[in-house]
Amino acid sequence: MKIRNQRDFGAGIMYMVIGLFFTIVATQYPMGTAAKMGPGYFPFFLGILMSFLGLLVLIKSLGAKAAIESIPKFNWRIIGLITGSVVLYGILLPTMGFVVAVFVLVFMSASASHEFHWKGTLINATFLVIFTYSVFVLGLKLQFPLLPFFLQ
Repeated sequence: MKIRNQRDFGAGIMYMVIGLFFTIVATQYPMGTAAKMGPGYFPFFLGILMSFLGLLVLIKSLGAKAAIESIPKFNWRIIGLITGSVVLYGILLPTMGFVVAVFVLVFMSASASHEFHWKGTLINATFLVIFTYSVFVLGLKLQFPLLPFFLQ
């Protein structure tokens, strides 16, 4: 057998590993029944489903009709920008507030894209601030600093 689509093959392996991990971990919790589910019931069957879907993707990558695709070179810059933006969000939230932290998160993670445009990112960040403020502060009544410490 020849791997025709390396992307699908890698994705299939990844789905199967994650699915098996959750299936194995879920067996350590009480299962319950379908009528009265225990804490291990949902992750167990979700892990089995994910493993099965990974197997299907893996098998499809070996088929004669699979598109020939190779895995591109791993881009550490993109991973660093996206991971760094989430870490920076967590660092900035307590001192600089929600608004600044969300704007930094959106701009930093968007700069990882090859199609980065600051106007579209500004619109996206503004919408995200308004939406998340509406959901978390107004809707769920969560309390966290909204503005930087020197403006409060």
